[in-house]
Amino acid sequence: MLEAGLQALMLILEPTRLLIMTGGVVLGLALGVIPGLGGVVGLAILIPFTYHLDAYSAFALLLGMASVTTISDLIPAVLFGVPGTVGAAATVLDGHPMAKRGEAARAFGAGYGASLIGGLFGAVLLALAIPVLRPIVLYLGSPELLSFCIFGLSMVSVLSGKAPLKGLTAAGMGLMLAMIGGDTQTGTLRWTFGSLYLWDHLPLVPFTLGIFAIPELIDMAAARTTIANVKEGRSIGGMSGQLQGWHDALKNWWLVLRCSALGAFLGAVPGLGAAVIDWIAYGHAVRTEKNTETFGKGDVRGIIAAIASDNAKEGGHLVPTIAFGVPAGASMALLLSAFLIHGLVPGPEMLTKHLDVTYAIIWTLTLSHVIGAVICIFASGLFARLATVRAGLLVPLVLMVIFLGAFEGSQSWGDLYTLVIFGAIGWVMKHLGWPRPPLILGVVLGAIFERYFFISSQIYGAAWAVRPIVLIVFAGALWVVLPPLKTHLGATISSFRQFKTGALRFHSDAAFSLAMIAMVLVAMWYSRGWPAAASFVPTAAAIIALFFAVLNLATELFGDPAQRLAGPAEAPSLASEEAHEEMTPLLKRRCLRAFAWILGFLAVGAVIGLLPALALLTLLLMLLEFREPWTHSIAATATATIIIYILFDRVFSLPWPQSLIGDWLPALRGATGLV
Repeated sequence: MLEAGLQALMLILEPTRLLIMTGGVVLGLALGVIPGLGGVVGLAILIPFTYHLDAYSAFALLLGMASVTTISDLIPAVLFGVPGTVGAAATVLDGHPMAKRGEAARAFGAGYGASLIGGLFGAVLLALAIPVLRPIVLYLGSPELLSFCIFGLSMVSVLSGKAPLKGLTAAGMGLMLAMIGGDTQTGTLRWTFGSLYLWDHLPLVPFTLGIFAIPELIDMAAARTTIANVKEGRSIGGMSGQLQGWHDALKNWWLVLRCSALGAFLGAVPGLGAAVIDWIAYGHAVRTEKNTETFGKGDVRGIIAAIASDNAKEGGHLVPTIAFGVPAGASMALLLSAFLIHGLVPGPEMLTKHLDVTYAIIWTLTLSHVIGAVICIFASGLFARLATVRAGLLVPLVLMVIFLGAFEGSQSWGDLYTLVIFGAIGWVMKHLGWPRPPLILGVVLGAIFERYFFISSQIYGAAWAVRPIVLIVFAGALWVVLPPLKTHLGATISSFRQFKTGALRFHSDAAFSLAMIAMVLVAMWYSRGWPAAASFVPTAAAIIALFFAVLNLATELFGDPAQRLAGPAEAPSLASEEAHEEMTPLLKRRCLRAFAWILGFLAVGAVIGLLPALALLTLLLMLLEFREPWTHSIAATATATIIIYILFDRVFSLPWPQSLIGDWLPALRGATGLV
């Protein structure tokens, strides 16, 4: 094994292969910065280009790209509150508040340090654990996978902060949203309301961008400020800030190793999904660290926990993929096709006959993280300075990228409608103190939970709940849930005891709770008549959401106003009592205008096409709304449009959505003889 490892290292260090790997790393970093794109898109693009490469060079290119998208997706998460991939959503909670404080460079340094350690940890795990973990992973069945989902859902109590009723309601709503689409067991169409777009469930990318990204852009447009409120003379992009972040990562080395181990182990579990792992690691950090009241308000430990687990999962993903041909995610499923293209069969042969290829993969994973971290270190000063760019230039350009990233969900107009609808919902949740992470967690885990619950119940009956690993995971879930739940329930019961009928207060918070209750009741009405197998989990989710929404409404109407304040799930300026007072009439009008511009992107795009609409509306938004100089506006819009056209149309061959004029053009060309 030592000889095979050294031989693989010498092969990877050949100048040509090292150059190929570096090219893959650069492409992966670029994909990670663009919201909605990631390793899956990159692998789909690059695999055809590996036909004429040897296996070592092919995997140097593919894994060089796929392994570093989780490093660069830190950049949009910190600067714009926009997760570059769904696996970076937890990074937003502390990364974006740090950027607002002018600590973007420190957030980058901590993230790069944690990502490097996590990535190397995953690579070492892959090198040591394939022979050892194979029987363990093979033992894991649907009951164990179901217990992992339940453990993930237990993080709701952690992510809800001081608003547990709102968090539990949001989690129930998330589970309901996850049930939208065709039921895989019975074929029943659930809550599709006649829309073909919803048959294949709600795409996660536009939903996530809507909940997290659109609210931040609307508020930035209303405030007319830069991302970072930097004091005069204070640098946010200097090397000193990054060094402080690296010091934070090293100082919290035990947290980095714990979350790396957690990410690597969960990454090795097929079917669990990359979007879950960072939330579990973040919840673990909140539950185990001291002085956690600053989590969600710009605590560097939140970034470290999420990023370390997110990067370590890549090595974990490769364990079942290489050892026995079971892909742990969509990117690994694509990677399997690359194995077959190059005549490699995952399984025992990869540990015997093709051991040198296996170690080449491990070395590629290791070196890619090092190269990616080095590139990001020297480029972070430039990235961090984006936080000081005027909103008038930054907001329209980021909005262009978000629309294109959302369209990657299923490449239909429905993705853009989803982005805008949930953008509005996310903005309301943000300003009314509703924690948004539980909503995302419910959507991410809902379909996985239902699938494994059905399989476990069919195969094992009720006995699935008493398997040894299931009991251990359940004990861990109780350890996470009970202490905060006991505290929150005690405060809620105390509030109920102080109810006074004459103290009824109906305000926007109560109105939103009523709206949530109405939506749940309508959904329950439409679900009547579904087969039992198709309705059990949706009905249970609806009952959970309805129960806690009613309790929350009672608290809103009669309880202590302090119960309406969100805790560490949101930054303090996003969900505080003062936030309601700071929304002056001017800011409200600006927010409404910003949302009107977003609707304008949809309307104009439906007429003239998405790319022309993005270019036209971006230019008008800069000139009319933000009063930017026309030279800056034209230059920025033209540059962004050209880059987007080359990248998405020429390189990615994105199938642009049909528009009204676009449908007329073929007929017009045929009638006039134009080509």
